[in-house]
Amino acid sequence: MKELSVWETLVKEARDIASKERILSKVLTEFILERENLADALGWRLAARLVKSSVPESDIRDLIKQAFESDHEILSSVEYDLIAVTERDPACNDYISPFLYFKGFQALSCYRVAHSLWKNNRKDLALYLQSLIAVVYSVDIHPAATIGKGILLDHATGFVAGETTVIDDNVSILHEVTLGGTGKDRGDRHPKIKSGVLIGAGAKILGNVQIGEGARIGASSVVLSDVPAHVSVAGVPAKVLGAVKDYSPALGMDHNLLEVREYESGGGI
Repeated sequence: MKELSVWETLVKEARDIASKERILSKVLTEFILERENLADALGWRLAARLVKSSVPESDIRDLIKQAFESDHEILSSVEYDLIAVTERDPACNDYISPFLYFKGFQALSCYRVAHSLWKNNRKDLALYLQSLIAVVYSVDIHPAATIGKGILLDHATGFVAGETTVIDDNVSILHEVTLGGTGKDRGDRHPKIKSGVLIGAGAKILGNVQIGEGARIGASSVVLSDVPAHVSVAGVPAKVLGAVKDYSPALGMDHNLLEVREYESGGGI
């Protein structure tokens, strides 16, 4: 049997729910069942959440749809983000929940539009969109930041990523995480997060530091220097606790800092 695409699966889930829950049928019809494709559906759903000012909802809707239709890379990233949520969040068993309700997924999708605008030198509009995202979702990602695909922003409230932040593919981040600078210095001043990293709730990673592939950052930690690959760190300031057992903590989502093995330092923290 042919495997359904993300969009086909989303439509199937919407039809199944609409057949059981009459009260949701209008919502599902407006945002999914009457839409042409995923880009169209994202335009309708995200615009409905974002618009709380004088800019017409139809303008924001068209802007989002055009961004996704003109840049297949960001649309593909959204699909990988949806898959990441369903695979890593034990509270999610479908695509439709994050699409309709999860602020982390929606805020990240909106950021991808703002980033596309920024790259195309429409910076004023990108910053305007960033401000809407911050108000609606309590997520503040500078549109110049670079974020890969397969990202899980779990809960997401209070997440901040500065202008020169770089996040590679397949990273999982909990709420109230800050990827920030350390002062008034300009230029390249924000963290670089390699693939497979898991960042616990409330962690603060500050400055142009690199978090190595497959590292795990403990909740509420303050990281001020480079973190080697495949280690767990925690504390204020953060210190290496040991090597992680999972090759990619972002995929396993195991926040247990006791699950480490002996690590021989070769640099970094």
